Amino acid sequence: MKTNRRRRIWRGVMLAIGGALMLLAVGEVYRRTAENRPTEFRPDPEVYTVKGIDVSAHQGEVDFERVAADGVDFVILKATEGTDFKDSRFIDNYREARRAGLKVGAYHFFRFDTDGRMQAINLLHSVRNRRLDFPVIIDVEEWGNPDAIDTAEIIGRLRSLLRHLQINGIEAMIYTNKDGYERFIRDNFAEFPLWIATMTDPEPELGWALWQYSHKGTVDGVEGKVDLNTVNPQSPLLRDVRADRSGAAKP
Repeated sequence: MKTNRRRRIWRGVMLAIGGALMLLAVGEVYRRTAENRPTEFRPDPEVYTVKGIDVSAHQGEVDFERVAADGVDFVILKATEGTDFKDSRFIDNYREARRAGLKVGAYHFFRFDTDGRMQAINLLHSVRNRRLDFPVIIDVEEWGNPDAIDTAEIIGRLRSLLRHLQINGIEAMIYTNKDGYERFIRDNFAEFPLWIATMTDPEPELGWALWQYSHKGTVDGVEGKVDLNTVNPQSPLLRDVRADRSGAAKP
């Protein structure tokens, strides 16, 4: 009986030691992985010489004077989404960003599940007669959209939206990530300038004009994290953004 008891105790001790050694090994692997994990990508400031942010009502009230003083050159504002949603901060953000002398753009979040032409009408109601320094941007991404809609149907609705903007004399740009580019844009909308979202250096063959390189930026005047963007040095947009801001017209 005593021998069996000693064996059980010894077995328990060995199991405990084995478990502790395993935990130490896992911890060491995690530590080394964390040390070798690449830090968030940052573009070379000597190559990418301008900085921009994009904001919506999600950021709350933004102090654009402080944003401009922190070295930001431009801001892209959410205007609309789908057929009837209007961002509650768009008008105030537009006026205040203009007052701060920032270059200003506007974007529409494209819904996969609603009519493209009606989405264009919603967008036009918000941006018409407002001076913008970028083509109106259509945000095309799977995140936030239903996933059971056929790709061809989505492309058809997007084409309808873009066609209606064109009929009304509005230039457009498309925002998407690499997955969205491959699924929706590459073989269908190559004629439109591209705003690409990628946390790594974007391939030149994408022909991108704007680059969103971070979702975790910090900028004075914005509470919490904010998206960071820059302009392709080869894009004509660089000239427009770099134009003297001191004479910006009041809204």
